[in-house]
Amino acid sequence: MTLVQLRHFICLADAGSFSKAAEQAFVTQPALSRSIQALEETLGVRLVDRVGRRVELTPMGRQTLARARQLVSDATELVDGAQQQGRGDAATLSIGMGSGPAVLLMTRLLLEVARLRPRWRVEVARGATELLVQRLHSRTLDALVVDLRSLVPSPDLRVELAVELPGAFMVRPGHPLARQRAVTFEAVMAYPLASSPLSVEVSRGLVALYGPRAHPEHGVGVRCEDIASLVSVAEHSDAVLLAIRASAPGLVALEMAPPMALSARLGVVTLARRTLPPAMAVVREMIGRWLAESAAPAQQAALATRARPPKAPRPVKAAR
Repeated sequence: MTLVQLRHFICLADAGSFSKAAEQAFVTQPALSRSIQALEETLGVRLVDRVGRRVELTPMGRQTLARARQLVSDATELVDGAQQQGRGDAATLSIGMGSGPAVLLMTRLLLEVARLRPRWRVEVARGATELLVQRLHSRTLDALVVDLRSLVPSPDLRVELAVELPGAFMVRPGHPLARQRAVTFEAVMAYPLASSPLSVEVSRGLVALYGPRAHPEHGVGVRCEDIASLVSVAEHSDAVLLAIRASAPGLVALEMAPPMALSARLGVVTLARRTLPPAMAVVREMIGRWLAESAAPAQQAALATRARPPKAPRPVKAAR
């Protein structure tokens, strides 16, 4: 039994005669007759009775017709869906995001889908990198966007679109530290320090720059996975936020002494030997573009800071 035979049978039932059905199916009448006969032989029952020039469905023919319509419809939907997936017109994607990538990308991705890609079905999962990697291995997620510094290297993981985004200590405009230059870590510790969980590499970097007190286990007083919530805390209190600079454009980055030289390295992670949905290529392009846009202002700000002339020393009064 083939889909062609089922389509010929449906066409015959709708047309009511072999001659009309053959014309509508663009085949010869003998070819249509052979197709119906082969279907009947496969099923082991008669499907139609000839009544003069017309045909009538047998009781089994009427039952078979309903099933044939459903099978042909399902096959058509399967082909159409695969073709739409291949063109990127339709998609079903599950993407995991760490705290930093989520604040930069999640809303933009969901808006893109809601506004321009109504046939897409996209789920975004939030969580710690370790848990997201477990879901990637179990194939409940298609891809991850995470800070690669918190990712344990593995040969079965493929990493793409790595973009460096500078980190910063940030405060609300009007904060007592906002206009100071050469802010020390001791000055920062006079206020609550807020941060998402940090990687071992970043923790080591903080200790190397600012001493043992800068280790997150000792210094961070307000911690959660949701950076957007931490940004809100910093906007409405004297808390100092340690995060990707691009995650909080409304806050003021402190000029630390020594300068804050740590960054997040965001990238897309997939399973190396897994065939991804075709629409994932579209998502990769969008994420790469958005990450590059997020990195540009921070890079420009860093260049401006390095180019800023040193503060002129105060004149020394001559001794009398």
